[in-house]
Amino acid sequence: MKFGQVEDPSKIDFTLPKDHSRTKEILNQNKKGLENISIGCAKWNKTDLKGFYPKGTKDELTYYAKQFNSIELNATFYGMPTPEQVAVWKEKTPDNFKFFPKITNTVSHFRRLIDVTEPVTQFASAVMNFDQKLGMAFLQLHDNFKPKDYDRLEKFVKDWPKEVPLAIELRNTEWFTDEEIFNTTCELFETHHITNIIVDTAGRRDMLHMRLTTPNAFIRYVGANAESDYNRLDDWMQHLTKWKKEGLQNVYFFVHQNIEKASPLLSAYFIKKMNEEWKTDIHIPQMATDNNGTLF
Repeated sequence: MKFGQVEDPSKIDFTLPKDHSRTKEILNQNKKGLENISIGCAKWNKTDLKGFYPKGTKDELTYYAKQFNSIELNATFYGMPTPEQVAVWKEKTPDNFKFFPKITNTVSHFRRLIDVTEPVTQFASAVMNFDQKLGMAFLQLHDNFKPKDYDRLEKFVKDWPKEVPLAIELRNTEWFTDEEIFNTTCELFETHHITNIIVDTAGRRDMLHMRLTTPNAFIRYVGANAESDYNRLDDWMQHLTKWKKEGLQNVYFFVHQNIEKASPLLSAYFIKKMNEEWKTDIHIPQMATDNNGTLF
């Protein structure tokens, strides 16, 4: 994942900003406590995750799903999923596994939310076949989709089928730098129970808005293939602990790297850290090429 990549990560201030004033209020509304923790990568193919799979692995998803409890499903961005394909993916994974499919680029990038009723219906109908394994679908808008097109976004949100939980990632900087626009958009998300995605990447610190619109923290973490990646994960663990005390309901944390093969390494570090601090028992992924059988 090259988005937000910088030449020299050491020059970036990776400090997590303070929460938006509304975030604590949103978290306090949840009375159910913490329900789900999903931590994973964005891909499962051998080409990207070199060294992760044992030699002779015949089915990458089956093995991946034994190591992680979730996947940020980017495959559905590049091609419309079919109910049959979803059924195949579903059957290859354990009962507690969750899929987080990205909405097809026909909707977000080619039609840019114009006249998308048909592809949205097709997408939603397909991913609903994940049943209990559907975590949350997410829409990633193009970098040049700006607030001038707010009406399109509003219509999309209002028309979205409520049976499918949804998160949205805004990318153009104008969504964050115009306070009035940002507040209006977040209020729209709140009203329709849409989760506001937080992106932590070196070159786009404006996307690290810390503004939750539901009690869900959907975080797309992009490492810089630098030693600071681990300190950043430590900071996230501390911040999520704060949110947990305030009423966090679900954690969806997906790790990317500019050199993607390092993603399992960072993910495993984060899971180990969470198990230690939250007393959870999430499986720590193993690296097949390590003599000790683990990623550390």
